[in-house]
Amino acid sequence: MSSRYRGANSAGTVIAIVADIMALILGLWILMYLLDANRANDFVQFIHDAALWLAGWSHDLFTFDEAWARVVAGYGLAAVVYLFVGHAIANRVHRH
Repeated sequence: MSSRYRGANSAGTVIAIVADIMALILGLWILMYLLDANRANDFVQFIHDAALWLAGWSHDLFTFDEAWARVVAGYGLAAVVYLFVGHAIANRVHRH
């Protein structure tokens, strides 16, 4: 196998891993929110800040009456989009 194909596979793998990490951060924030994690904790604050940055385009997209539903829908949508788009790009890179 030529080095060109190995590089493409590595790039595709990196893209998929980055998409997975982004979705993991968003999912972790949803879980922390639902379990009412201590927002004064540095780790919880870091995850919240990272999730807010990642879902900046979708976190206030829905206007449900319940706050938990807005969090799950807004941040969950971002996680699904990152997974779908990231893995689609990774698969495309793997093929070339």
